[in-house]
Amino acid sequence: MDPITYKAMVVEEIEKNKFTRQIRELQVHDLPDNDVLIRVLYSSLNYKDALSATGNRGVTRAYPHTPGIDAAGMVVESRSPSVQKGEKVIVTSYDLGMNTRGGFGQYIRVPADWVVKMPQGLDEKESMIFGTAGFTAGMSVFKLTQTLTPRQGDILVTGATGGVGSMAVAILAHLGYSVMALSGKPDTGFLTRLGAKAVLPRKDFLADTASPILKPRFAGAVDTVGGDILATAVKSVKQDGIVTCCGNVASPDLPLNVYPFILRGVSLLGIDSQHCPMGLRTLIWEKLAREWKFQGLARIYEETDLHGLNGKIDQILKGELKGRTLVNLN
Repeated sequence: MDPITYKAMVVEEIEKNKFTRQIRELQVHDLPDNDVLIRVLYSSLNYKDALSATGNRGVTRAYPHTPGIDAAGMVVESRSPSVQKGEKVIVTSYDLGMNTRGGFGQYIRVPADWVVKMPQGLDEKESMIFGTAGFTAGMSVFKLTQTLTPRQGDILVTGATGGVGSMAVAILAHLGYSVMALSGKPDTGFLTRLGAKAVLPRKDFLADTASPILKPRFAGAVDTVGGDILATAVKSVKQDGIVTCCGNVASPDLPLNVYPFILRGVSLLGIDSQHCPMGLRTLIWEKLAREWKFQGLARIYEETDLHGLNGKIDQILKGELKGRTLVNLN
C-alpha cells in the first residue's frame, strides 16, 4: 500500500518569474502514473538541479516541481517484469527532475526503462556520490580510453573543481593517466589529492585566445565548461588528440576554426549523458563500481539533507562548491 505522505523540496512560482523553495509533505498517489515506485535514499546536487530550482524554463517547463536528476534507492512497487520489488536501483538522466518529479523527494515513480539495477560494488550512497556528474565523467573517460593510453601524454580536465571535472580528474588519475587540472579557483590541495599532476590557472590558460592554433600540449582533454576554454583546449591538443565536451557553463558558443581538425586530426566528441543508450549506461555504471572506483571517493563529497539543500543550491550557482554534494533523504 502506498505511504500517505513523503517529504520533498517543492519549487513554486508565487508570482511571474518569482520562485520559492520549500520542504513539504506530498501525497505518493499524486506522483506520475509510471511503472516503478522507488523509495529514494540518496540523491545529489547538480548544476541542472540548481537551474530547475530557480525557475529556469529551459530545464523545467511547469511549476510547482521537485528537482533532482539523480536518485538511488529501493523499489517499493513495480508493474514491470524487468524490475522487482526490493531491488536496489539507480535512476539518472532522461526526464527525472526536469519535468518529472525528481530525487529531491523521498519517493519517485518512473518508467521501468529508466531504471538501472545497482551494480555489485556500489551501494546507494556511493552511487550518488558519483551521480550524473560521475556518470558523465565516466562517459568522457570511456571515449578517451578507447584511443588514448597513459603513455601518450597529459590529459587536460577543465572546470576541474566542479562535479564532472573532479570526478574526471580522480578516475583518470586512478587509471594511471597524467592529469592537468584547469581551475579558476586557487588550489588548496583538493585537486592534487584527487590525483592531478598539476593545477593550471585559468587566467594563464586563456592568455592567447586569438591564435588559430596553439602549441600542442595535451594528448586529450575533458571539457566541462565550453566557450573560450573549450576552444583553447582543442587548439592545444596534440596530433590525433581527443577532446570530449559536456558542458556550457562558460558559454554555449565555440569560437573556433578548422585548423586543429585539418592540421592535427583532432576529434571533438560530444557527451550526452541524458539520452545514453541503456547498454552503454549499464556498462559505465559497472566500470564505476569496479575498475574505475577510486580510493578517494570519500574525499570528493560533502553531505546535506533536504533542509540544508537551499543553501547548497545558492552556492553551486555562485561557483562556490567543490566536488560533489550528496543529498541524504533517509
